[in-house]
Order: sequence, then C-alpha cells, then structure tokens
Amino acid sequence: MTSSLGHLHLQQARASVQQALNWFASARRHWNYPPEPTLQAAVRPQLQSLKAALAKIEQKLFTIAVFGLVSQGKSALINALVGEKRLATGPLHGVTAWPQSLRWGQGEKLALDLIDTPGLDEIDGQRREDMAQQVARQADLILFVVSGDLTQREWRAIRELRDYGKPMLLVFNKIDLYPDLDRETIYQKLQALAPPGENRPLFDPEDIICVAADPQPQLTRLEYPDRPPEEQWLAPPPLIEPLREKILAILNREGLSLLALNALIQTRQAEAEIAQKTLELREEQADALIWKYAQYKALAVAVNPVPFLDVVGALTADLFLIRSLARLYGLPMTSFEAGRLWRKILFGAGGVLLAEWFGSLVWGLDKTAGWLESPGNLSRYLGSAFLQAGAAGYSGYAVGQAAKVYLQQGASWGPLGASAVIAGILQEMERDTLTARLLG
Repeated sequence: MTSSLGHLHLQQARASVQQALNWFASARRHWNYPPEPTLQAAVRPQLQSLKAALAKIEQKLFTIAVFGLVSQGKSALINALVGEKRLATGPLHGVTAWPQSLRWGQGEKLALDLIDTPGLDEIDGQRREDMAQQVARQADLILFVVSGDLTQREWRAIRELRDYGKPMLLVFNKIDLYPDLDRETIYQKLQALAPPGENRPLFDPEDIICVAADPQPQLTRLEYPDRPPEEQWLAPPPLIEPLREKILAILNREGLSLLALNALIQTRQAEAEIAQKTLELREEQADALIWKYAQYKALAVAVNPVPFLDVVGALTADLFLIRSLARLYGLPMTSFEAGRLWRKILFGAGGVLLAEWFGSLVWGLDKTAGWLESPGNLSRYLGSAFLQAGAAGYSGYAVGQAAKVYLQQGASWGPLGASAVIAGILQEMERDTLTARLLG
C-alpha cells in the first residue's frame, strides 16, 4: 500500500471528523428545539472525544496501548522498545498503578506514543472496564502481553479488547524461559481456550510475536588476559527486535490508514453515544411528535377522496415525521436520507407495514367507489375512511418508533459520514494487511 493512499485516507478522516464536530458542536443543529443545559452537559464528553480524534489526526499521533494481566512484563517491554528504562519494573505485583503514556519517537510520517496499563486482573469491576475503554479508545494498535501458560482469563480479556475494533498483536514475553515454544504452538494453545462455538480465531499466527523484554540472568564464564577466569550472573540483552520490526513494518505500510480508521471509529462511537443520550432525554417529546404526526396522517388520509393522493399524502407525512425527529434529536438528515431510511424501515418490518399500506389503499378505493356510486351513502364512505385512518395512523406510529431506533445510530449518513468513510478505506486496503484482516 502506497504512502500516498495513507495520506488520502488521513485527509478523508479529517474531513469526516471535522464535519461531525462542526455539526454536533452547533446548537443550531436542533432547529426549533434548542438543547437544554442537561442535554448539553450530557454530550460534553462525546464532543471532547470528537476534538481528541481530530487532534490526533492533525498531530499524526499514533498510539500503541500495552495490555495484559499483572506481572507479564508490560513495563519492561516498553522500556526495551524505547531502549532505556523509563518505566518502573519490579518483582512485586502492581508496579504500574495507573495508565502511563510516553513518547517513543517522532518519525517522518507519525509521532508515536506508548501507553502502559495496570494488570487487567489487578483492577476489579467497573473501574477496570472504564480504564480499558478509555485507553482502548485512544489506541491505534494494541499489544496484549502474555507469558507462560495461557489462561482462560487472558482469553476473555483479549476477547473483550477485540470488541473495541482495534488491531491487536499478541506478544509472548519471557520466551527465554520457554525455548520450546513457537508462534504456532502459542496459537494452538490460545485456540484451545476458546469456548465451544467460538470459531473465529482472535489472532492469526503471524500476529503472535515472541520476545524477552528483560531476560533472566545467566551464569556466564568471563575470561581475562591478566587474571583467572570467573563466573558471573549476567542478563543478556533484550530480545525485542522481532516486535520492533513488526511494529515498524505496520507503521510503514498502513500506519496512516490505521490512524485514520481509528479516529473514524472513535468518531462513530461518539456520534452514536450523542444520539443515544439525546434520544433518552427527549423521549417524551419524540413520542408526542410521533403521536401528533400519526393523528395528522390518519385524518388527512380519511378525509381525502382520491386514492392516489392518499398514498402521496401518507408518504409525505412519514418523511416529514422522520425529518422532524432528526431535528428534535439534532441529527443530520436530508430529504434523500429520510427517503432511504423510510424504505429501510418499510422493508425491514417484515411486510407488516406493507400490508397496512395495501389495506389502506384498498379501503381508499372502496371509499371512493362508494362515494361515486352513491354520493349520499355516507355509511360506506365513513366505514372505509375509518378503517383507512386506523391503518394510516398505525403505520405512522410504527414508522416513528422504528425511526427512533435507526436514528440512534448517529450521524453516519452521507459520503463523509464515519461509517461510509470507514467502508471506503477498508475496501481500498490490501487483504493481507493487519487492518483489513482484523477490521474487515
């Protein structure tokens, strides 16, 4: 993959994130429903997340997060990568008490940050989940460090991190203590931990790297020209080159695209959370709006004597309802996108709404036929109109409730929406890249 393609992906991501930030940071997005202080406070963390995603793109800052259980050598691994002891290490559990970030270097294409994290089994409950989520969101690449016998707890931790959608390498540390292990053996051991029915492997064998970040001292015979030889316990140099070479290869080949993708993933998540919080806080207003449009739709269809105009009027009411809900929630929605969403709702309802529409059309024809045959026969007209109004009102209410669910997906519409740009980037990436294999 060429460097120019990576720069193009970064430009596309910048435009997408900037569009999202411009939209969600503006109070005008709510049209005639200005956001109240409660809503503004609720979405402030997501706006900060959008700003952080844009800042990472502007700085070309690539972040590598290091996870693992306690005492697997995460801090030693980072020290070995940077070539100096900048993080504390030791035999006691819990040397790293909170996430720590340090700059690895400033390359020509990317600046690199490394984040060291506490052992995932050292923090319990919600605090562990919050820490993992916060760090994983920042990460463009995750290193999960293991050593010795792999455990079920490690498998679960890896599985949870994979849910964040970030590319990951499995780093088997302390390989000097297990000389008989190779990446294929480690791969098979990891696969054996998967529960029944879990068919997709968490890693490919080529994504498993064996290192010795802080090798154990070895008894070494030292010989001198002017005195008798002696034996000393000396630590060999770290065996870290396989990991360093793997990381640099990823950065050179797909680093810019990875940075772009992860900024877009962060943006898409922030958009979805903004939408969800807005929906929750404006639930009553939305239901009242849906009920109002359902009544208007039922009334308009009932009194109209022309079947064709019944269909046009019902469709128009549904589209206006979707647009009005989007404005209430402060989500971008053009008329074209409203039409696409309406079709998705209609055909996703398993034929129920189509049946309602067909029934409404039949009753509309019967209503008109009855009126033309005998203009004084109000009973037939009113009976058909009543049935038609009920079907129209129900379908309007159903469209509104379904639209609420779809709108919760956030602002991923249009050519610059995060989802569209992510799909485009993945389509252009070579199939054997780490990004395409793990995110595609």
